[in-house]
Amino acid sequence: MKKAFITIILLSAAVQANELGSYLTEAAQNNPGLEAAFNQWKAALEKVPQVQALPDPRFSYSYFIEQVETRVGPQEQRFGIAQVFPMFGKLKLRGGMAMEAAEAEHQRYEQQKLNLFYRVKSAYHEYSYLHRAIEITQQHLILLQNMEEVARTRFQTGELPQSALIQLQVELGKTEDKLKTLNDLRKPLSAGLSAALNRPDPSLLPRPEPIQQTSVSFTDDEAAQWLKESSPTLERVDAVIRKEEKNAALARKARYPDIMLGLDYIQTGEARMSSVSDSGKDPLMASVSINVPIWFGKLKAGEQEAYHRKIAAENLRTDQENQLTADLQMTLYKFRDAERKVDLYQQTLLPKAEQAMESARESFEAGSLGYISLLEAERTLLEFQLAAERSLADREIRLAEIEMLTNHDF
Repeated sequence: MKKAFITIILLSAAVQANELGSYLTEAAQNNPGLEAAFNQWKAALEKVPQVQALPDPRFSYSYFIEQVETRVGPQEQRFGIAQVFPMFGKLKLRGGMAMEAAEAEHQRYEQQKLNLFYRVKSAYHEYSYLHRAIEITQQHLILLQNMEEVARTRFQTGELPQSALIQLQVELGKTEDKLKTLNDLRKPLSAGLSAALNRPDPSLLPRPEPIQQTSVSFTDDEAAQWLKESSPTLERVDAVIRKEEKNAALARKARYPDIMLGLDYIQTGEARMSSVSDSGKDPLMASVSINVPIWFGKLKAGEQEAYHRKIAAENLRTDQENQLTADLQMTLYKFRDAERKVDLYQQTLLPKAEQAMESARESFEAGSLGYISLLEAERTLLEFQLAAERSLADREIRLAEIEMLTNHDF
């Protein structure tokens, strides 16, 4: 019997994992926000070959409105082409900056994916808890309705005071209102999960499987180490820092001139005197030019700008790590607290509340206990059952948040 029960639990956990896994897959494939982050990453990658390429060659054409007479003939028109070659190392640095910017977008996409998965898991567990809370409340409502019928009969025979019947009816009304509130919450929670899945269909999602406790074992120090090693948010800022380091090196290279090589061809007409040697010969000229970076104030300002951008990125990295560490510590506290409450309710409080309810029912049927005591035992059992399910949902949600912060799968 015990083996069969364990088998049922394992199958239920497997079904829930498959159901949640299918939702995660659907969200990864269809969520427009994640797709936007993916395309931002791909767009950033396309920037690399653009900045690594040489500038476009410059073609020039000149027509001599007044022809220049030379010994070999009048110059009629000129054709030229020139190409700028940046100083050695500039293109490589620009390409490196673009690659680091693309890596930053890649890590942004990875963090967006983790955020989406947390959103799906959180919505799924909330939706699952809601259905479990509805089921538990319905069971207690049926119990209260049966108790109210018996109490009404006893009131009519004079065995029960009116005050006890009224208190029972008040409790019944409160439970009916709670059940209606829970049922009304199904639509917005379903809509929240559907939004993450990019499902336009407004119909309610099917009832999820009951929440199963994920078996995990790790220390707070291990979680903190996972965050430092694998957090996409920190990896993104690291990429920004590397980008700004390359930008600082590029700013220093602005002090060196770029070289422009050119070639000009001049079309020349025939000389007026046919006896002139080389009459009509077209000259071909090669040229070299450089820009002269003499505005040292501008160059110094560019270097200072790059330096301050790098320092700002490093400061941002420290701030992000501090904030993420604080968020992780709070999430770990909530996870441990929920885990403790799950054990408390499942191992201690719920069994005792069920025993108290059973004892109160037996005493009431024997006539040694009043309705008020039975009602109090029933209310306590309802609160403990809902609290146990709430703690289990909170534990799974906090575990999903730890996964989001540390980029570590459980």
